[in-house]
This record gives sequence, structure tokens and C-alpha cells, in this order.
Amino acid sequence: MSVSRFEPSGSLRGSVTPPPDKSISHRAALLAAMANGTSHISGFLDSADTRSTLAAVEKLGARVETSNGPDGSLDVEVEGIGLDGPGRNAGSEQVQIDVGNAGTLMRLLPGWLAGQPEGAWRLDGDESIRRRPVDRIAAPLSQMGAQVRAREDRLPPLEIDAAELRGIEYKMPIASAQVKSCVLLAGLRADGTTTVIERDPSRDHTERMLRAAGARVTTTTEGMDLAIGGRLPGKRVSVEATGALGRSNLAVPGDFSSAAFFIVGALLVPGSRVRLRGVGLNPTRVGLLGILNRMGARIEVEEGPPLNGEPRGTIDARHSSLHSTQVAAGEVPLAIDELPLVALTAAFAEGETVVRGAEELRHKESDRVATVAGALRAVGGDAEAFEDGFAVRGTGGLRGGVISSHGDHRLAMVGALAGLASRDGVEVQGMDAAGISYPEFESDLASLVGGG
Repeated sequence: MSVSRFEPSGSLRGSVTPPPDKSISHRAALLAAMANGTSHISGFLDSADTRSTLAAVEKLGARVETSNGPDGSLDVEVEGIGLDGPGRNAGSEQVQIDVGNAGTLMRLLPGWLAGQPEGAWRLDGDESIRRRPVDRIAAPLSQMGAQVRAREDRLPPLEIDAAELRGIEYKMPIASAQVKSCVLLAGLRADGTTTVIERDPSRDHTERMLRAAGARVTTTTEGMDLAIGGRLPGKRVSVEATGALGRSNLAVPGDFSSAAFFIVGALLVPGSRVRLRGVGLNPTRVGLLGILNRMGARIEVEEGPPLNGEPRGTIDARHSSLHSTQVAAGEVPLAIDELPLVALTAAFAEGETVVRGAEELRHKESDRVATVAGALRAVGGDAEAFEDGFAVRGTGGLRGGVISSHGDHRLAMVGALAGLASRDGVEVQGMDAAGISYPEFESDLASLVGGG
């Protein structure tokens, strides 16, 4: 376990191009493997999580070649095996797949495997993955006729046997792009139409990419609640069974979730101004911007040309005087990975910030409700954890101290920002966890400290 110390800094100044989008990188590799023909992916994120996805599709029979791309990214070529490729390549033995720490892989890949004509697979991962529930994908897959088994009926490892699937209409109990994506991928090999109903919208990368690959995907908000208070309306997303997906050439935009750390760093450290270039601006990903705007953040967004149907642009953030806000359940899916940053921001804001309806945070790489509240208290913050969220009472700043990452990449990076903005500095235990999604985080952050 690595230990890094982050001392109070001068202003953060300069520009950063965040690493490629992790969510899109995972999906691009999976859909390329599911396609017929050879797909090319440029700007693929080179991280532990996404390497797990490349290794998994290779284990299933896809050919993967990588080369170094710009800014530490990868150029990836994938020769797909087709929708029924895993079944053809499975053989007589159960195929063992190690997902590492990649929760996206653990939840999306079963959708492809469940409807195979033959074969059996076992998905397992590290200690953190073994604590993350899979019953939320097992339930809809079982309704479709899938043969799936989990430890204690809810935890990895997850075993999947080939089965014939039928299309269903599935109403999401909790908004989750990973669960939605799993069901839609299963629908590609199911008899009839498969529909997912979302009361609260989640990331729509899978739908966009399936359409681009030739799948028949329809989305409607007819009969759903209209947007209220900045919340996007719910959706019905349907996919038709198909015999094949087409190959594609895809460029991955910059990751908003990674850019968000520098946005918040600029807001908290006096005298700061940071520009983030080439950032993906998908409306289902940037809920944090609305929350920060309500808190008084000085943020400007310049939209550029879209990349493969994904909006992108430049974000300019500068030091701001902040006040508290309330985050309701309808906003949570659009900012789920950035809620730890909301908690950190709230520690520097005037008043009490409350986040509710965020039960999903308890099932991330760590229990982020408990670990984030605990981390803030450890460095002088005033934070309280609820079953479905947290409250943070602004104290005008943080004293400093020691934060453990608990193996959670986002908590490690929150600790780094807390140190720069604190009075006495913060020691982050387990800083190496940041490499799961952002291997160059520390060096990119250092490039802004004292920048001109």
C-alpha cells in the first residue's frame, strides 16, 4: 500500500486533458468483441480496470492488439467474435474470467454471456469486487430465463450457464446504468423485445453505442414524468434481438468523472483557475455541474464538436465562495461517481449540504457513504452518514490529517484534494488505488500546483 502526502498548495493554474472516459472504454471493448469484423478504438483508457476488460474479451476468443496512443492512452484493435462467439469458443470446461476491480465488467459481461447457445462461465475478482452485489443483474437475467448463480444469492463469484432467453419489460428499482446495460446486452440474444423502464435516467452510453453498431434501440419518454427542478425525465429503452453487430471506429472522449477532481480543486483552493480540455459532456454524466452551480461555483462550459455522437468541450473553473445545497434522489444517477466530491465541496461551503437517495454509493469500490463521511471527519470536517446519503456542515475548511483510501480510487483522489485545500496537509494511505481509473492523477495534479 502506497502512502502519499499532500501539503497545502498555492493556487492551481493551467490546463489538463483528462484521461479517456472509463465507462465508454469498457463498453467500446465489449461491443467491439461482440461485433463481426475488426474495430479500432482510439484514445482508450489505459488503466487497471480497462485492462481487465481487454483481458476478458481475449479470454472469450477476441483478438486484441494495443499500441501507445497520445497522452498515455491506448490505440486498440479488436477482432470481434460475434454475438455467439463465447458459446462457440467455450469448450467443455467452465471458463474462468478475472474481472479484477472492474465493477462495470462484472455487471455488463453477464448480459452477453447469459444468452449463449452453449458454454459456462465463472466471473470473479478482487476483494473489493467480492463485496459488491450482483443480485441486481441476476434478478432481471433470471426473469429472461438465464441460468445464473451467486455466492449467498447476491455476491461474486457469479456463475453463468448458457440458456435461451426471452425478452421482458423490466422496471428498474434503482437507477443504474450498469444494470440497464446488462439487460440491454442480454436483449440482443433474447426472443422478442426487451424493454428497460427508468423512472430516473442513468448514463446512456450503451444505447448510443448499440445504435451506432446497428442494433435496433428505441428510447421514449412518452408517459413518463417530465423534468422537474433540473432532473431529466425517465425513459423506456427497448432493444430488438439481432443476429449481428457491426464493427466500428471509435474515439473515446475525456472522462468527466476524472475532470471533476480538477474542477473541484479549482473551486476550493484560493486563486485557482483550471481549464479541462476535450471533456465528454453527455447530459447523463454531468449532473455535478448543476449541483456545483447551485452552490455558487464559477464554472464556464464551452461546447465543441461531438465525438462519435458524444458531446464534448472545455470546462473552465475558478476559485469560488460556496454555499450549501440539497441533492435529491432524482439527481443522484447523473452524479453518482462525483458525490464524494460534493461532500468535499460541502465542507468548504456555508451551511449544511444534504444528499439523499444515494443508496447505490454503498455498493461501490467501498461503502462510499461511510468512507467519505469518515474521511471528512478524520481531517476536521463535520459529516454525518445516513442509510441513503450524507449531510456535511461547512466549517470553512479542513484541518488535515490521515485518510485511508480503502482501496477506492475516488476516495484516494478526494484525499489528495483535501490535502491541497487543508490547513495542515493530508496523508493518503493507499494512494495507489487512483491507478484503477487515473494512473497519471498525481502528476497531472502536480502540474497545476503553482502553475501560471
